[in-house]
Amino acid sequence: MLSKPAADAQVALIARRSAGGALQWTLPKGTQEPGESITDTALREVREETGLEVELLVELDTIDYWFVWAPEQTRYHKFVHYFLMHATGGDLSRHDSEAEEARWFAVAEAERVMAFGNERQLLDLAPAALDRWRSRR
Repeated sequence: MLSKPAADAQVALIARRSAGGALQWTLPKGTQEPGESITDTALREVREETGLEVELLVELDTIDYWFVWAPEQTRYHKFVHYFLMHATGGDLSRHDSEAEEARWFAVAEAERVMAFGNERQLLDLAPAALDRWRSRR
């Protein structure tokens, strides 16, 4: 989850097409590359999928879920580690081809458009995570 440096928190989301063709707004995420730490993966994937440079503040949560990769008909158990981040630069127009669009949303609007409930729940964790980060500084 990303926040713009402002009094009113915002979330950067990316849009992808579902297998059925529907536009789905989600948080950026991706696959860890060999030799890469979880935090390095998070920073790289956000940079690639949103075009933003970010600073990682604190871990939010880990979500795990099962899915079937249609081309192989293989079932996968995926773990996604989410972090509260602060945008330090970059440009949403520089997102990669994995995202159809990248855009800033107010938190309330993000809750309305996000495709997955487990990701929407992360928004509720952000205030306490920000307090944890502030107390460590």
